[in-house]
Amino acid sequence: MATSSADTKSASVWRNWDFRLFFAGQFVTNLGDSLYTVAVLWLVYDLSGSTVLSGVASSLLLLPWLLQLFAGPLVDRLPLKPVLVSAQIVQGVVVLVLPLAAITGRLSVGVLFMVIPVLTIAAPLMSPMQSAVLPRIVAEDRLSSANSALATVTLGLDMLFDALGGIVIAIFGVTVLFVFDSITFAIAALLFGKITALSADTVKQEREAEATDPLLATYISDLRVGFDALRGTVFIELVVLTAIVNFVTGMTLAILPSFGSLLDGAAVYGLLLGALGTGRLIGSVIAPSFEHVGYGRITFVSYLTTACVWLAAVFVPSTALTIALFGLAWIPPGVNSVLTATLNQTVFPNELLGRVTSLKGTASGGTLPLGSLVGGVVAAVIGTTPTMAVAALGFGVAGLYVLARPRLRQLPAVAGADLDDFTVPTTDVRNAP
Repeated sequence: MATSSADTKSASVWRNWDFRLFFAGQFVTNLGDSLYTVAVLWLVYDLSGSTVLSGVASSLLLLPWLLQLFAGPLVDRLPLKPVLVSAQIVQGVVVLVLPLAAITGRLSVGVLFMVIPVLTIAAPLMSPMQSAVLPRIVAEDRLSSANSALATVTLGLDMLFDALGGIVIAIFGVTVLFVFDSITFAIAALLFGKITALSADTVKQEREAEATDPLLATYISDLRVGFDALRGTVFIELVVLTAIVNFVTGMTLAILPSFGSLLDGAAVYGLLLGALGTGRLIGSVIAPSFEHVGYGRITFVSYLTTACVWLAAVFVPSTALTIALFGLAWIPPGVNSVLTATLNQTVFPNELLGRVTSLKGTASGGTLPLGSLVGGVVAAVIGTTPTMAVAALGFGVAGLYVLARPRLRQLPAVAGADLDDFTVPTTDVRNAP
């Protein structure tokens, strides 16, 4: 556990110095992620004019969701601080390849496709890492506020820099953008390195010292513990639903450059991404207000609402109204994502969070890159606008499924959740190694 006192951890998250450092580090590193994601996706479509290639690029950028399966056991065993810092350094160094290619006139779709996979290697650690870090630096009754704050800053950056990304490229060029991107990762590494609670992560040090089995055997054993914690629980169905939603989200991200181009070019593409970020930002801010509302009710209402508003956004005749409605459609998913993160941290013990989060993230988020590949191909066959409508219907299908399943529809509020409510096998989880 964190070395800070119980009083400090229980106080407002903004009075917690370690949380503020982690918050600032996430702010800066997500700025970097937002910049290179927008730049890379637009450049691929701009250079090729192909939704298929933009789908491939989007799939590669989303690959970390699939790779979380391999990251979880590492997060649960390795000291958190060195892993956090190293992930930022790797990304900061690799992204410098892109401005060098631009300066020498060698920037192309091929170069982008070579760099993207390397950039994704460090990224899978961040989601299970956040789940594992927060319970060590803030009290349990502050987890929802901490998750909301982190989601707010992440989505706030998405909103700001996604909206301006196309304009930044047009005015300053990709060279300046990618150099600045590299600097953000260096700053994030410095901030993460100053978190004092993680320096005394004795739980991980003891586990590492006790681990005498071969690496592969230990890794498989760790994964098995994570599987055992989830097996036979309601989380399995929730993961399947999230997988469906992430599949259609992946489709959307792949074709959004094309959709923006159909409306009015790079500026609209940036505004659509900004609207997406704004919607999720608003949702993350208001999420703590729904802690005492049934989780099942929140889930089916959010999915159905998103589907209806998204369909309206696709077919309205006004570009401005399309952008506004598309942003509104992402408010419910913003609420749901914060509540889900808090639920994981409330139900599962700290020593399992890395494994459980990575398994859930891989099973559900692994459909993001697949959706991008499919979305690019489908848009090339039936057109971009119809594909956007199909993506909206995916949320509707998920919402109707929850509505039709009493077990899911009646899930309790996050604030009152415990192991028994979600049928998690209490003995197996609490006795995990």
